[in-house]
Amino acid sequence: MNTVLSRANSLFAFSLSVMAALTFGCFITTAFKERSVHVRIDVTRVMLKNVEDFTGPRERSDLGFITFDINADLQTIFDWNVKQLFLYLSAEYSTKNNALNQVVLWDKIILRGDNPKLLLKDMKSKYFFFDDGNGLKGNRNVTLTLSWNVVPNAGILPLVTGSGYVSVPFPEAYEATKSY
Repeated sequence: MNTVLSRANSLFAFSLSVMAALTFGCFITTAFKERSVHVRIDVTRVMLKNVEDFTGPRERSDLGFITFDINADLQTIFDWNVKQLFLYLSAEYSTKNNALNQVVLWDKIILRGDNPKLLLKDMKSKYFFFDDGNGLKGNRNVTLTLSWNVVPNAGILPLVTGSGYVSVPFPEAYEATKSY
């Protein structure tokens, strides 16, 4: 006859197997869903300054300021397997020193139950837009894209890029810094 401990062990193993199968079923029902939506990004203002970079040798680096609008409806991304979205706006550009530069300018977390429609106007960069030299001055092709990580209840963590982007030319001259 089986002891109480062996019966408890069998019950625990069976319960764990059922929970693993249910978790896999949760993952597989949403694994192949399209998570990309159209995003509209408009840039309303671009400003460029040349400031002293305190992270390295006493050189000056470009510091960009961007004011932007974002319009996107992320409702179709949310389903029963999505906990939250981690959104971020990134800038990609190339310089003489680097073939590809990527800088995150802004981010936001949207939880399930929050309003998934983004109607953001006159937003400023949340993080500094530094270049490691003077690669922003006169750069004609700084591309802004909105991307997001889908955080599921079960399954993989996909990285999705929205279907809209905007290319922004940076000015040929620096803004004058005010001295107080």
